[in-house]
Amino acid sequence: MAKASGNVFTKEERAAVQETARERKKSGKLTPEQERAEGEADVQAKIAGMPADDKAMAKRIHELVLETVPALVPKTYYGMPAYAMDGKVICFFKPKSKFKVRYSTFEFQADAGLDDGEMWPVSFAVVKLTPATEKRIADLVRKGSNRPS
Repeated sequence: MAKASGNVFTKEERAAVQETARERKKSGKLTPEQERAEGEADVQAKIAGMPADDKAMAKRIHELVLETVPALVPKTYYGMPAYAMDGKVICFFKPKSKFKVRYSTFEFQADAGLDDGEMWPVSFAVVKLTPATEKRIADLVRKGSNRPS
């Protein structure tokens, strides 16, 4: 019988969980203005630490999200650039380097208003930012920021 390993999470997954614990402890004590300023600083720091290809994509997505829906508040979510409304994460960018996978994703949480019938996508692979891809992301962010009641 093979011996079971005590590690059910990868090193990257464990690091992400530790990051979110720090994020949650910090965010509970801030005014909305402080939350926006610190969130922006945290997101910029995460982007700066990414490999060049992820960094370029993350920078542009960050600009695009905040241009599209300025009311969204930047923050980090499991150590990734994210955007929240009323304290709830609506969407986030998962760089491919975070979990060492072949493509980055732009994802939406359950509080996003992407509802469309009985089933709809909430995670989108992003291989390259083109004008069409940017338009699609902007449209999704706009729709997702109109949360369901």
